[in-house]
Amino acid sequence: MRAARLVPLLAAVVALPLISVNSPAAHADPPREPVFENGEAQPVFDPGEVVRDKLWVTAPVDSDHDGAEDKVYVEVVRPKATEDGLRVPVVYQASPYYSGGNPIENHDVDVELYVPGKRGHGPGRGSSAASVGLAGPSTADIGWYYEEYFTSRGFAVVYAESLGTGQSTGCPTTGGENETIGARSVVDWLNGRARAADATGAPVDADWTTGRTAMMGVSYNGTLPNAVASTGVEGLETIVPIAAISNWYDYYRENGAVVAPGGYQGEDADVLAEYVHTRQDRDVCRPVIDRLTERQDRITGDYSRFWHERNYLDDARKVRASVLAVHGLSDWNVTVSQVAKWYKALRRHGVEHKIWLHQSGHADPISLRRQEWLSTLNRWYSHYLYDVDNGIEREPKSTVQREDGSWTDEADWPAPGTRDARVYPWPGGTGKGRLDLRHRVPGWANVERLTDDATKTVEQLVDLPRSGNRLAYSTGPAKKPLRLSGTPEVSLGLAFDRPAANVTAVLVDRAPDGSSQVITRGWTDPQNRWSIGRTAPIRPGKTYRVSFELQPNDYLLQPGHKLEFVLASSDHDFTLRPDPGTGLALNLTRTSIELPVRGGTWALRRSF
Repeated sequence: MRAARLVPLLAAVVALPLISVNSPAAHADPPREPVFENGEAQPVFDPGEVVRDKLWVTAPVDSDHDGAEDKVYVEVVRPKATEDGLRVPVVYQASPYYSGGNPIENHDVDVELYVPGKRGHGPGRGSSAASVGLAGPSTADIGWYYEEYFTSRGFAVVYAESLGTGQSTGCPTTGGENETIGARSVVDWLNGRARAADATGAPVDADWTTGRTAMMGVSYNGTLPNAVASTGVEGLETIVPIAAISNWYDYYRENGAVVAPGGYQGEDADVLAEYVHTRQDRDVCRPVIDRLTERQDRITGDYSRFWHERNYLDDARKVRASVLAVHGLSDWNVTVSQVAKWYKALRRHGVEHKIWLHQSGHADPISLRRQEWLSTLNRWYSHYLYDVDNGIEREPKSTVQREDGSWTDEADWPAPGTRDARVYPWPGGTGKGRLDLRHRVPGWANVERLTDDATKTVEQLVDLPRSGNRLAYSTGPAKKPLRLSGTPEVSLGLAFDRPAANVTAVLVDRAPDGSSQVITRGWTDPQNRWSIGRTAPIRPGKTYRVSFELQPNDYLLQPGHKLEFVLASSDHDFTLRPDPGTGLALNLTRTSIELPVRGGTWALRRSF
């Protein structure tokens, strides 16, 4: 990791300005209860008049193996009126970042790919380290730019340091079950089911709260709400995961391939755990983090029991909390598949849901659409934490920002009326072949070839007029707008001249002036063509069917623009980077690209 960079999941947790709070209306006496107008909680409590509690909640797990249950450090900020009998709900943020981070070293990605039965493949370590943040617990109060907004409206704000970080005990495990249990234990304490004590050891009860709790945060701080909700814990009424992970395998792997979050080549589960491991006595967790390095498996990239523990999708059926999910369509740190798969699973299991999708990257929507976002958030919490009948649960489920900055509300996402439509590449891919809307190339085998060169980025390859390192195919200019909403998928007939290779597929928007924009991309290890959990050897020269999904998107192709499909091998910015030279042969007669088109095949053909 370069010195100027931070661990990716920290990228969106930089401080934002505090949200200004309207002064409380003049009262002869301090307010005794929250006030709601037009379905929203009003700022009637003085945000300067709060009570701050510091305590440790006992979690039923011993992740540092010291013979004692782990302790979660918690800070509570609640309206002073709770001292006089007012009981309030909670907005709770758990985080591993409150105490900064450690210098870290990423894995080396300039390595050869794994070949079954061949020795000499190891995870490798790079030589560069990055000093990021200050390691060790912070003595200052934890804060959040939403704090005054919520406390002035009759909500308490609760912070908790994730296990192995700051003043919590236990060990960080990057999405492991112990981290989920640690964060969940705070919800249990708020509902009288867990013990807590202050610095003197005196018991602390949460007698000031109704127990009704929301979890919210960005990035890792948004991932923990997904994790806790997937346990079905009672008292967690709603979550607002922003740029959050739902499956850690898909963060560090993709269809069997070892990949990295955008901009953070070489990071992995052990690196992130090392970064956030800020408890004072860190030696106790050394074996735990070493075990992460061993079990994460940067060799085969296969899905395993290790990753299954960190996959919340399979537990979506347990979720009781309503979910307001937020994600950036340009987020290549936590990719869009994380929210798309989570949202789909929640819908399938009847969980109350709503989604906001914006055009930015790894960001909180407060920086993009402040007033509308705060109003939505306020009404969401007023409904699910205070039972205010403001109708938000009956409103359109989807809010999407378009490329021109405008916002649209729709019944749900992907856009209603979206259906799959296929296109087919025709010969000429070393320059620019045709992307046909109706017919596959006829015959038994029509083969085009490329040679891997991981030193070139996808963006460079896309813009080369001719190249032996990629294959490119294009439609003609669109006559009408074409909307893609959802997850593209490719089905490729591929042969390889070596027993291991990366495969990268890309969709591109080509503007009339010749400039390009990557719409989406995806990766796979063809050794995992049958299962992400099982490596199957490749026999050089044999053609295999290799199918995989690209990252979801919601994209509007404008008139005059062309839609292009580009096939490459390694992706310099995301995949491992072996030495150049591996050859791929694409059989066009066995290849198609499936697009999620609003209006389906008819709309696709009408656009072109």
